[in-house]
Amino acid sequence: MTETLFAARSPDALPESWTRREILQQPATLRATQAVLEAGRDGIEAFLGPLLAKPDLRIMLCGAGTSAFIGECLAPWLTASLGRPVEAVATTDIVSAPRLYLDAKRPTLMVSFGRSGNSPESIAAVELADMCGGAVHHLLITCNADGALSRRASDTSHVVILPEETHDRAFAMTSSFSAMMLAALSIFTGIDAMHDRVEAIADTVAAVIAQSEDMVAGLAARGFERVVYLGSGLFQGLARESALKLLELTDGAVPTMFDSSLGFRHGPKTIVTAGTLIMVFVSNDPLTRLYDLDMIEELRTDAHRGTVIAVTTQPSGGTELLVSSSANFADVDLLFPFIVPAQLFGLHYALNLGRTPDQPNATGTVNRVVQGVRIHTPNP
Repeated sequence: MTETLFAARSPDALPESWTRREILQQPATLRATQAVLEAGRDGIEAFLGPLLAKPDLRIMLCGAGTSAFIGECLAPWLTASLGRPVEAVATTDIVSAPRLYLDAKRPTLMVSFGRSGNSPESIAAVELADMCGGAVHHLLITCNADGALSRRASDTSHVVILPEETHDRAFAMTSSFSAMMLAALSIFTGIDAMHDRVEAIADTVAAVIAQSEDMVAGLAARGFERVVYLGSGLFQGLARESALKLLELTDGAVPTMFDSSLGFRHGPKTIVTAGTLIMVFVSNDPLTRLYDLDMIEELRTDAHRGTVIAVTTQPSGGTELLVSSSANFADVDLLFPFIVPAQLFGLHYALNLGRTPDQPNATGTVNRVVQGVRIHTPNP
């Protein structure tokens, strides 16, 4: 293996950046998000109550990029806990093929996530849903009080504006991702019921930040040529978000991919070289965990394996980032502490490459709020 060795930087010696600040602020922004929800609980419940009483209500979790991956993380869990189908549908899919995703015959709740609330596809998806007719309602969760989504309050919509500090100034979404994900989880779980859970989640996120940064900085200093993120169930969505964070923050310098633990064997495993880092998010579900551990064991005994890191609440028998005090957490609560090592790894890898984390793409070919999208009106 040819390994590029960078010097791991002490956290105290890191240059100031919004990216790092927004990663580190997540314990506070999670608590602040829950406080906003508790203050607005009556309005949220008055809006959602009649909708959730409809047995045939279709719930869609929508967004673009990282905002879409919130839905991928939450949809399986909410489907099981609510006892009704909850779909994750990217706004980029809705806009490009609305007839495949919008159904005027069914009452629909479209939950839209938007950091800025100004992404062209997010706005267009809401408009297309309204144009298709039928009983469509919108729950709009955004971090920007001045964004286009925040101004769409009506009889068929309800806007939840999260604390200003969640409106990340950096290019890559970090605290906005966790805050919007918590908002949806809390709203559909029961805002009051989430109060103590949010405290435990925030405490665990703080502990992971404190214990993981030196470790991931050391991993980033090894200059892996490829990085793979694996997760089962909810954690496949988290693996996808983790892969995107590294791709964004390194400006595409490090090839990344994501998959489920079981799915990885079916061809994608060919990506692994001696210079590959594989980060596995290990489920707390007893059955799912066994499959994650089988994959870890297989990778660790493979003659051509790379470096395998388990992000886990229980010892895995090898190199791991142990998320302490959360062995009894449901997987949905682990989404919040588990994303932190991936965010920090992307940050430190970017710094080692000499990138500016807040704006890693110096050419301007990608932007904090996507540009260059032409919205085409579908034929009647």
